[in-house]
Amino acid sequence: MDGAVGADGVEAVRVRFLGRKGLLADEFRRMGELGPDERRARGAALNELKVFCEKRLADARDRLAAGVRSAAGVDVTLPGRRAPAGVAHPVMTTLRDICEVFRLAGFDIASGPEVETDRYNFEALNIPPDHPARDMHDTFYLADSNPKSKIQNPKFLLRTHTSPVQIRVMEKQKPPVRVIAPGRVYRRDDDVSHTPMFHQVEGLWVDAGVTLSDLKGLLEYFAKSIFGEGVRLRFRPSFFPFTEPSLEVDVSCVICGGGMHSRSCRTCKSTGWLEILGAGMVHPNVFRSVRYDSRRVTGLAFGMGVERITMLRYAIDDIRLFYENDIRFLQALSL
Repeated sequence: MDGAVGADGVEAVRVRFLGRKGLLADEFRRMGELGPDERRARGAALNELKVFCEKRLADARDRLAAGVRSAAGVDVTLPGRRAPAGVAHPVMTTLRDICEVFRLAGFDIASGPEVETDRYNFEALNIPPDHPARDMHDTFYLADSNPKSKIQNPKFLLRTHTSPVQIRVMEKQKPPVRVIAPGRVYRRDDDVSHTPMFHQVEGLWVDAGVTLSDLKGLLEYFAKSIFGEGVRLRFRPSFFPFTEPSLEVDVSCVICGGGMHSRSCRTCKSTGWLEILGAGMVHPNVFRSVRYDSRRVTGLAFGMGVERITMLRYAIDDIRLFYENDIRFLQALSL
């Protein structure tokens, strides 16, 4: 009995010795073959043995129960403690919300590789090798495959925006096209408003008769869905190589409301406006690179940084807080 392992082992010993077909039961059945005096003596001995076995079995069960309760200093017989529920990262929450807004507007979600070629990341988007716009992207090029070489390989790079996904979609699909491209992008920036890795959502709508009015209406729908019905939009002329005309889009400051308190607002620097994205009508050269006929179709495009939108939604002034893995920061945002 001392060699029995676990509750199953103790039960096996009980059945072997005290069960209805066990050894003691057999001995009791054989007592009918004995004389009166011998039967009396044998019965007393067997009863004493039965009591002894029952006591040893009870002791074994008690030792097992005590061992379970004391294992690792934890009483596992107590009711369990439910693990606290986790929450989505604020950037992922914003990304999900943005995708849902455009999904309800009829946009599909497209994805593409994060390691891109120069053609998809620049040239097909009307950014030739000598274009000054390349300086704004501050790109991570991949090193030569030879570990001793210090020469960068200009053919491959970490994508600086998700616009290459739009090119890949148009190469495979004829108009109409209505997609958004969310995902990670990479640039060599690192300060309170930039990180080397961040997230973008870029959108593309190509069809016959798409106009600048469609772009403005779509972006107003987006801004009010994300920031609330009271938000106002401002469109300013700008320049992007892949759109013409191009626009910068601002929203009224979500902190001061762009109203009478804007003079002391640090978020909008007392202007009452916050830049949230760039947009425009697709440049004919982009259509030419994917063999679309710009005489038959027009298109609108837009792009936004998800971290930028998240900072405005949660009133955060340093983008690096998102990636420092400080649980206190994430817990504060989930309250």
